[in-house]
Amino acid sequence: MWPEPEDPTTTRRMRAAQDRAQTALGVLTDPEPCEVWGWRGRTLSQPVTSADGPSWLRIACLPVGQTDRTFWWGGSLDAERHIPASVPRPRLRACYDWNDQLLAYRAELYDRETTQPISDSPTVTQPPALTPSWWAALRTALDEIAQVPTHRSTVHQPFLERAMPRLLGAPVSTYAQSWSTAHGDFHWANICGPTLRILDWEGWGLAPTGYDAAVLHCHSLAVPPLAAQVRHELAHILDTPAGRFAELAALTQLLHSVAQGENLALAGPLQRRAGQLLGRGVPGEGDHKATTRRWSATG
Repeated sequence: MWPEPEDPTTTRRMRAAQDRAQTALGVLTDPEPCEVWGWRGRTLSQPVTSADGPSWLRIACLPVGQTDRTFWWGGSLDAERHIPASVPRPRLRACYDWNDQLLAYRAELYDRETTQPISDSPTVTQPPALTPSWWAALRTALDEIAQVPTHRSTVHQPFLERAMPRLLGAPVSTYAQSWSTAHGDFHWANICGPTLRILDWEGWGLAPTGYDAAVLHCHSLAVPPLAAQVRHELAHILDTPAGRFAELAALTQLLHSVAQGENLALAGPLQRRAGQLLGRGVPGEGDHKATTRRWSATG
């Protein structure tokens, strides 16, 4: 969840888009409306009521002619068609697209979830209370997602070639041993508890194998007990050569966002974790020696 845009023009425009989408899709705002803003006002969501009952309406916009083929072009529709029903997520009921002179809009109507995201932001400040059955469901979901065939991409090889040496600060291989399907934005605001549900599928696609587990671990680094728990629960993914490369790819993505002024609270933990994986660990880090040995032996 992001704050309401500072630009009042963006706020008015997105609320007007919500009104248009509600009319087109035949839904009504709930008696107790709740706005959920996305990154830089690019999305706006809220609970609504449709003929099928409680629903969730999400509006996204981008400049005409600049629709991002990872995070816009049919991602949610493709997920509805191709991600197995056994992967727990809200189902997409309807879409409505339109353009004005400058912007393209997409409205998506979903089932409304009764369980809540674990966090309002991609990171957390303390470990969430998650049961062994939740972690088991998470492992099953990640394994199922990884096996979905697709031509979509969520991580791009040219980006890794450019960014990994520059942002990790060391000679490093930029080629993954294998690629698998990933959700692509697998952080604490996109997964729910105490019942597992996975939200926001617009950017799913191929990534280095283990990428989702790596992204979740990276978003946990500011809370060391939680990072340790993620490493333990997802060791079958992370504690492999492929998983360690995926973590370096995820670290690169997040360090790139830090360089753009985002995720600043993660800057130090991300740099320290990169140092551990690349054998430049910080004295006193509990898992430094073991991590360095594993990377040196297999990386």
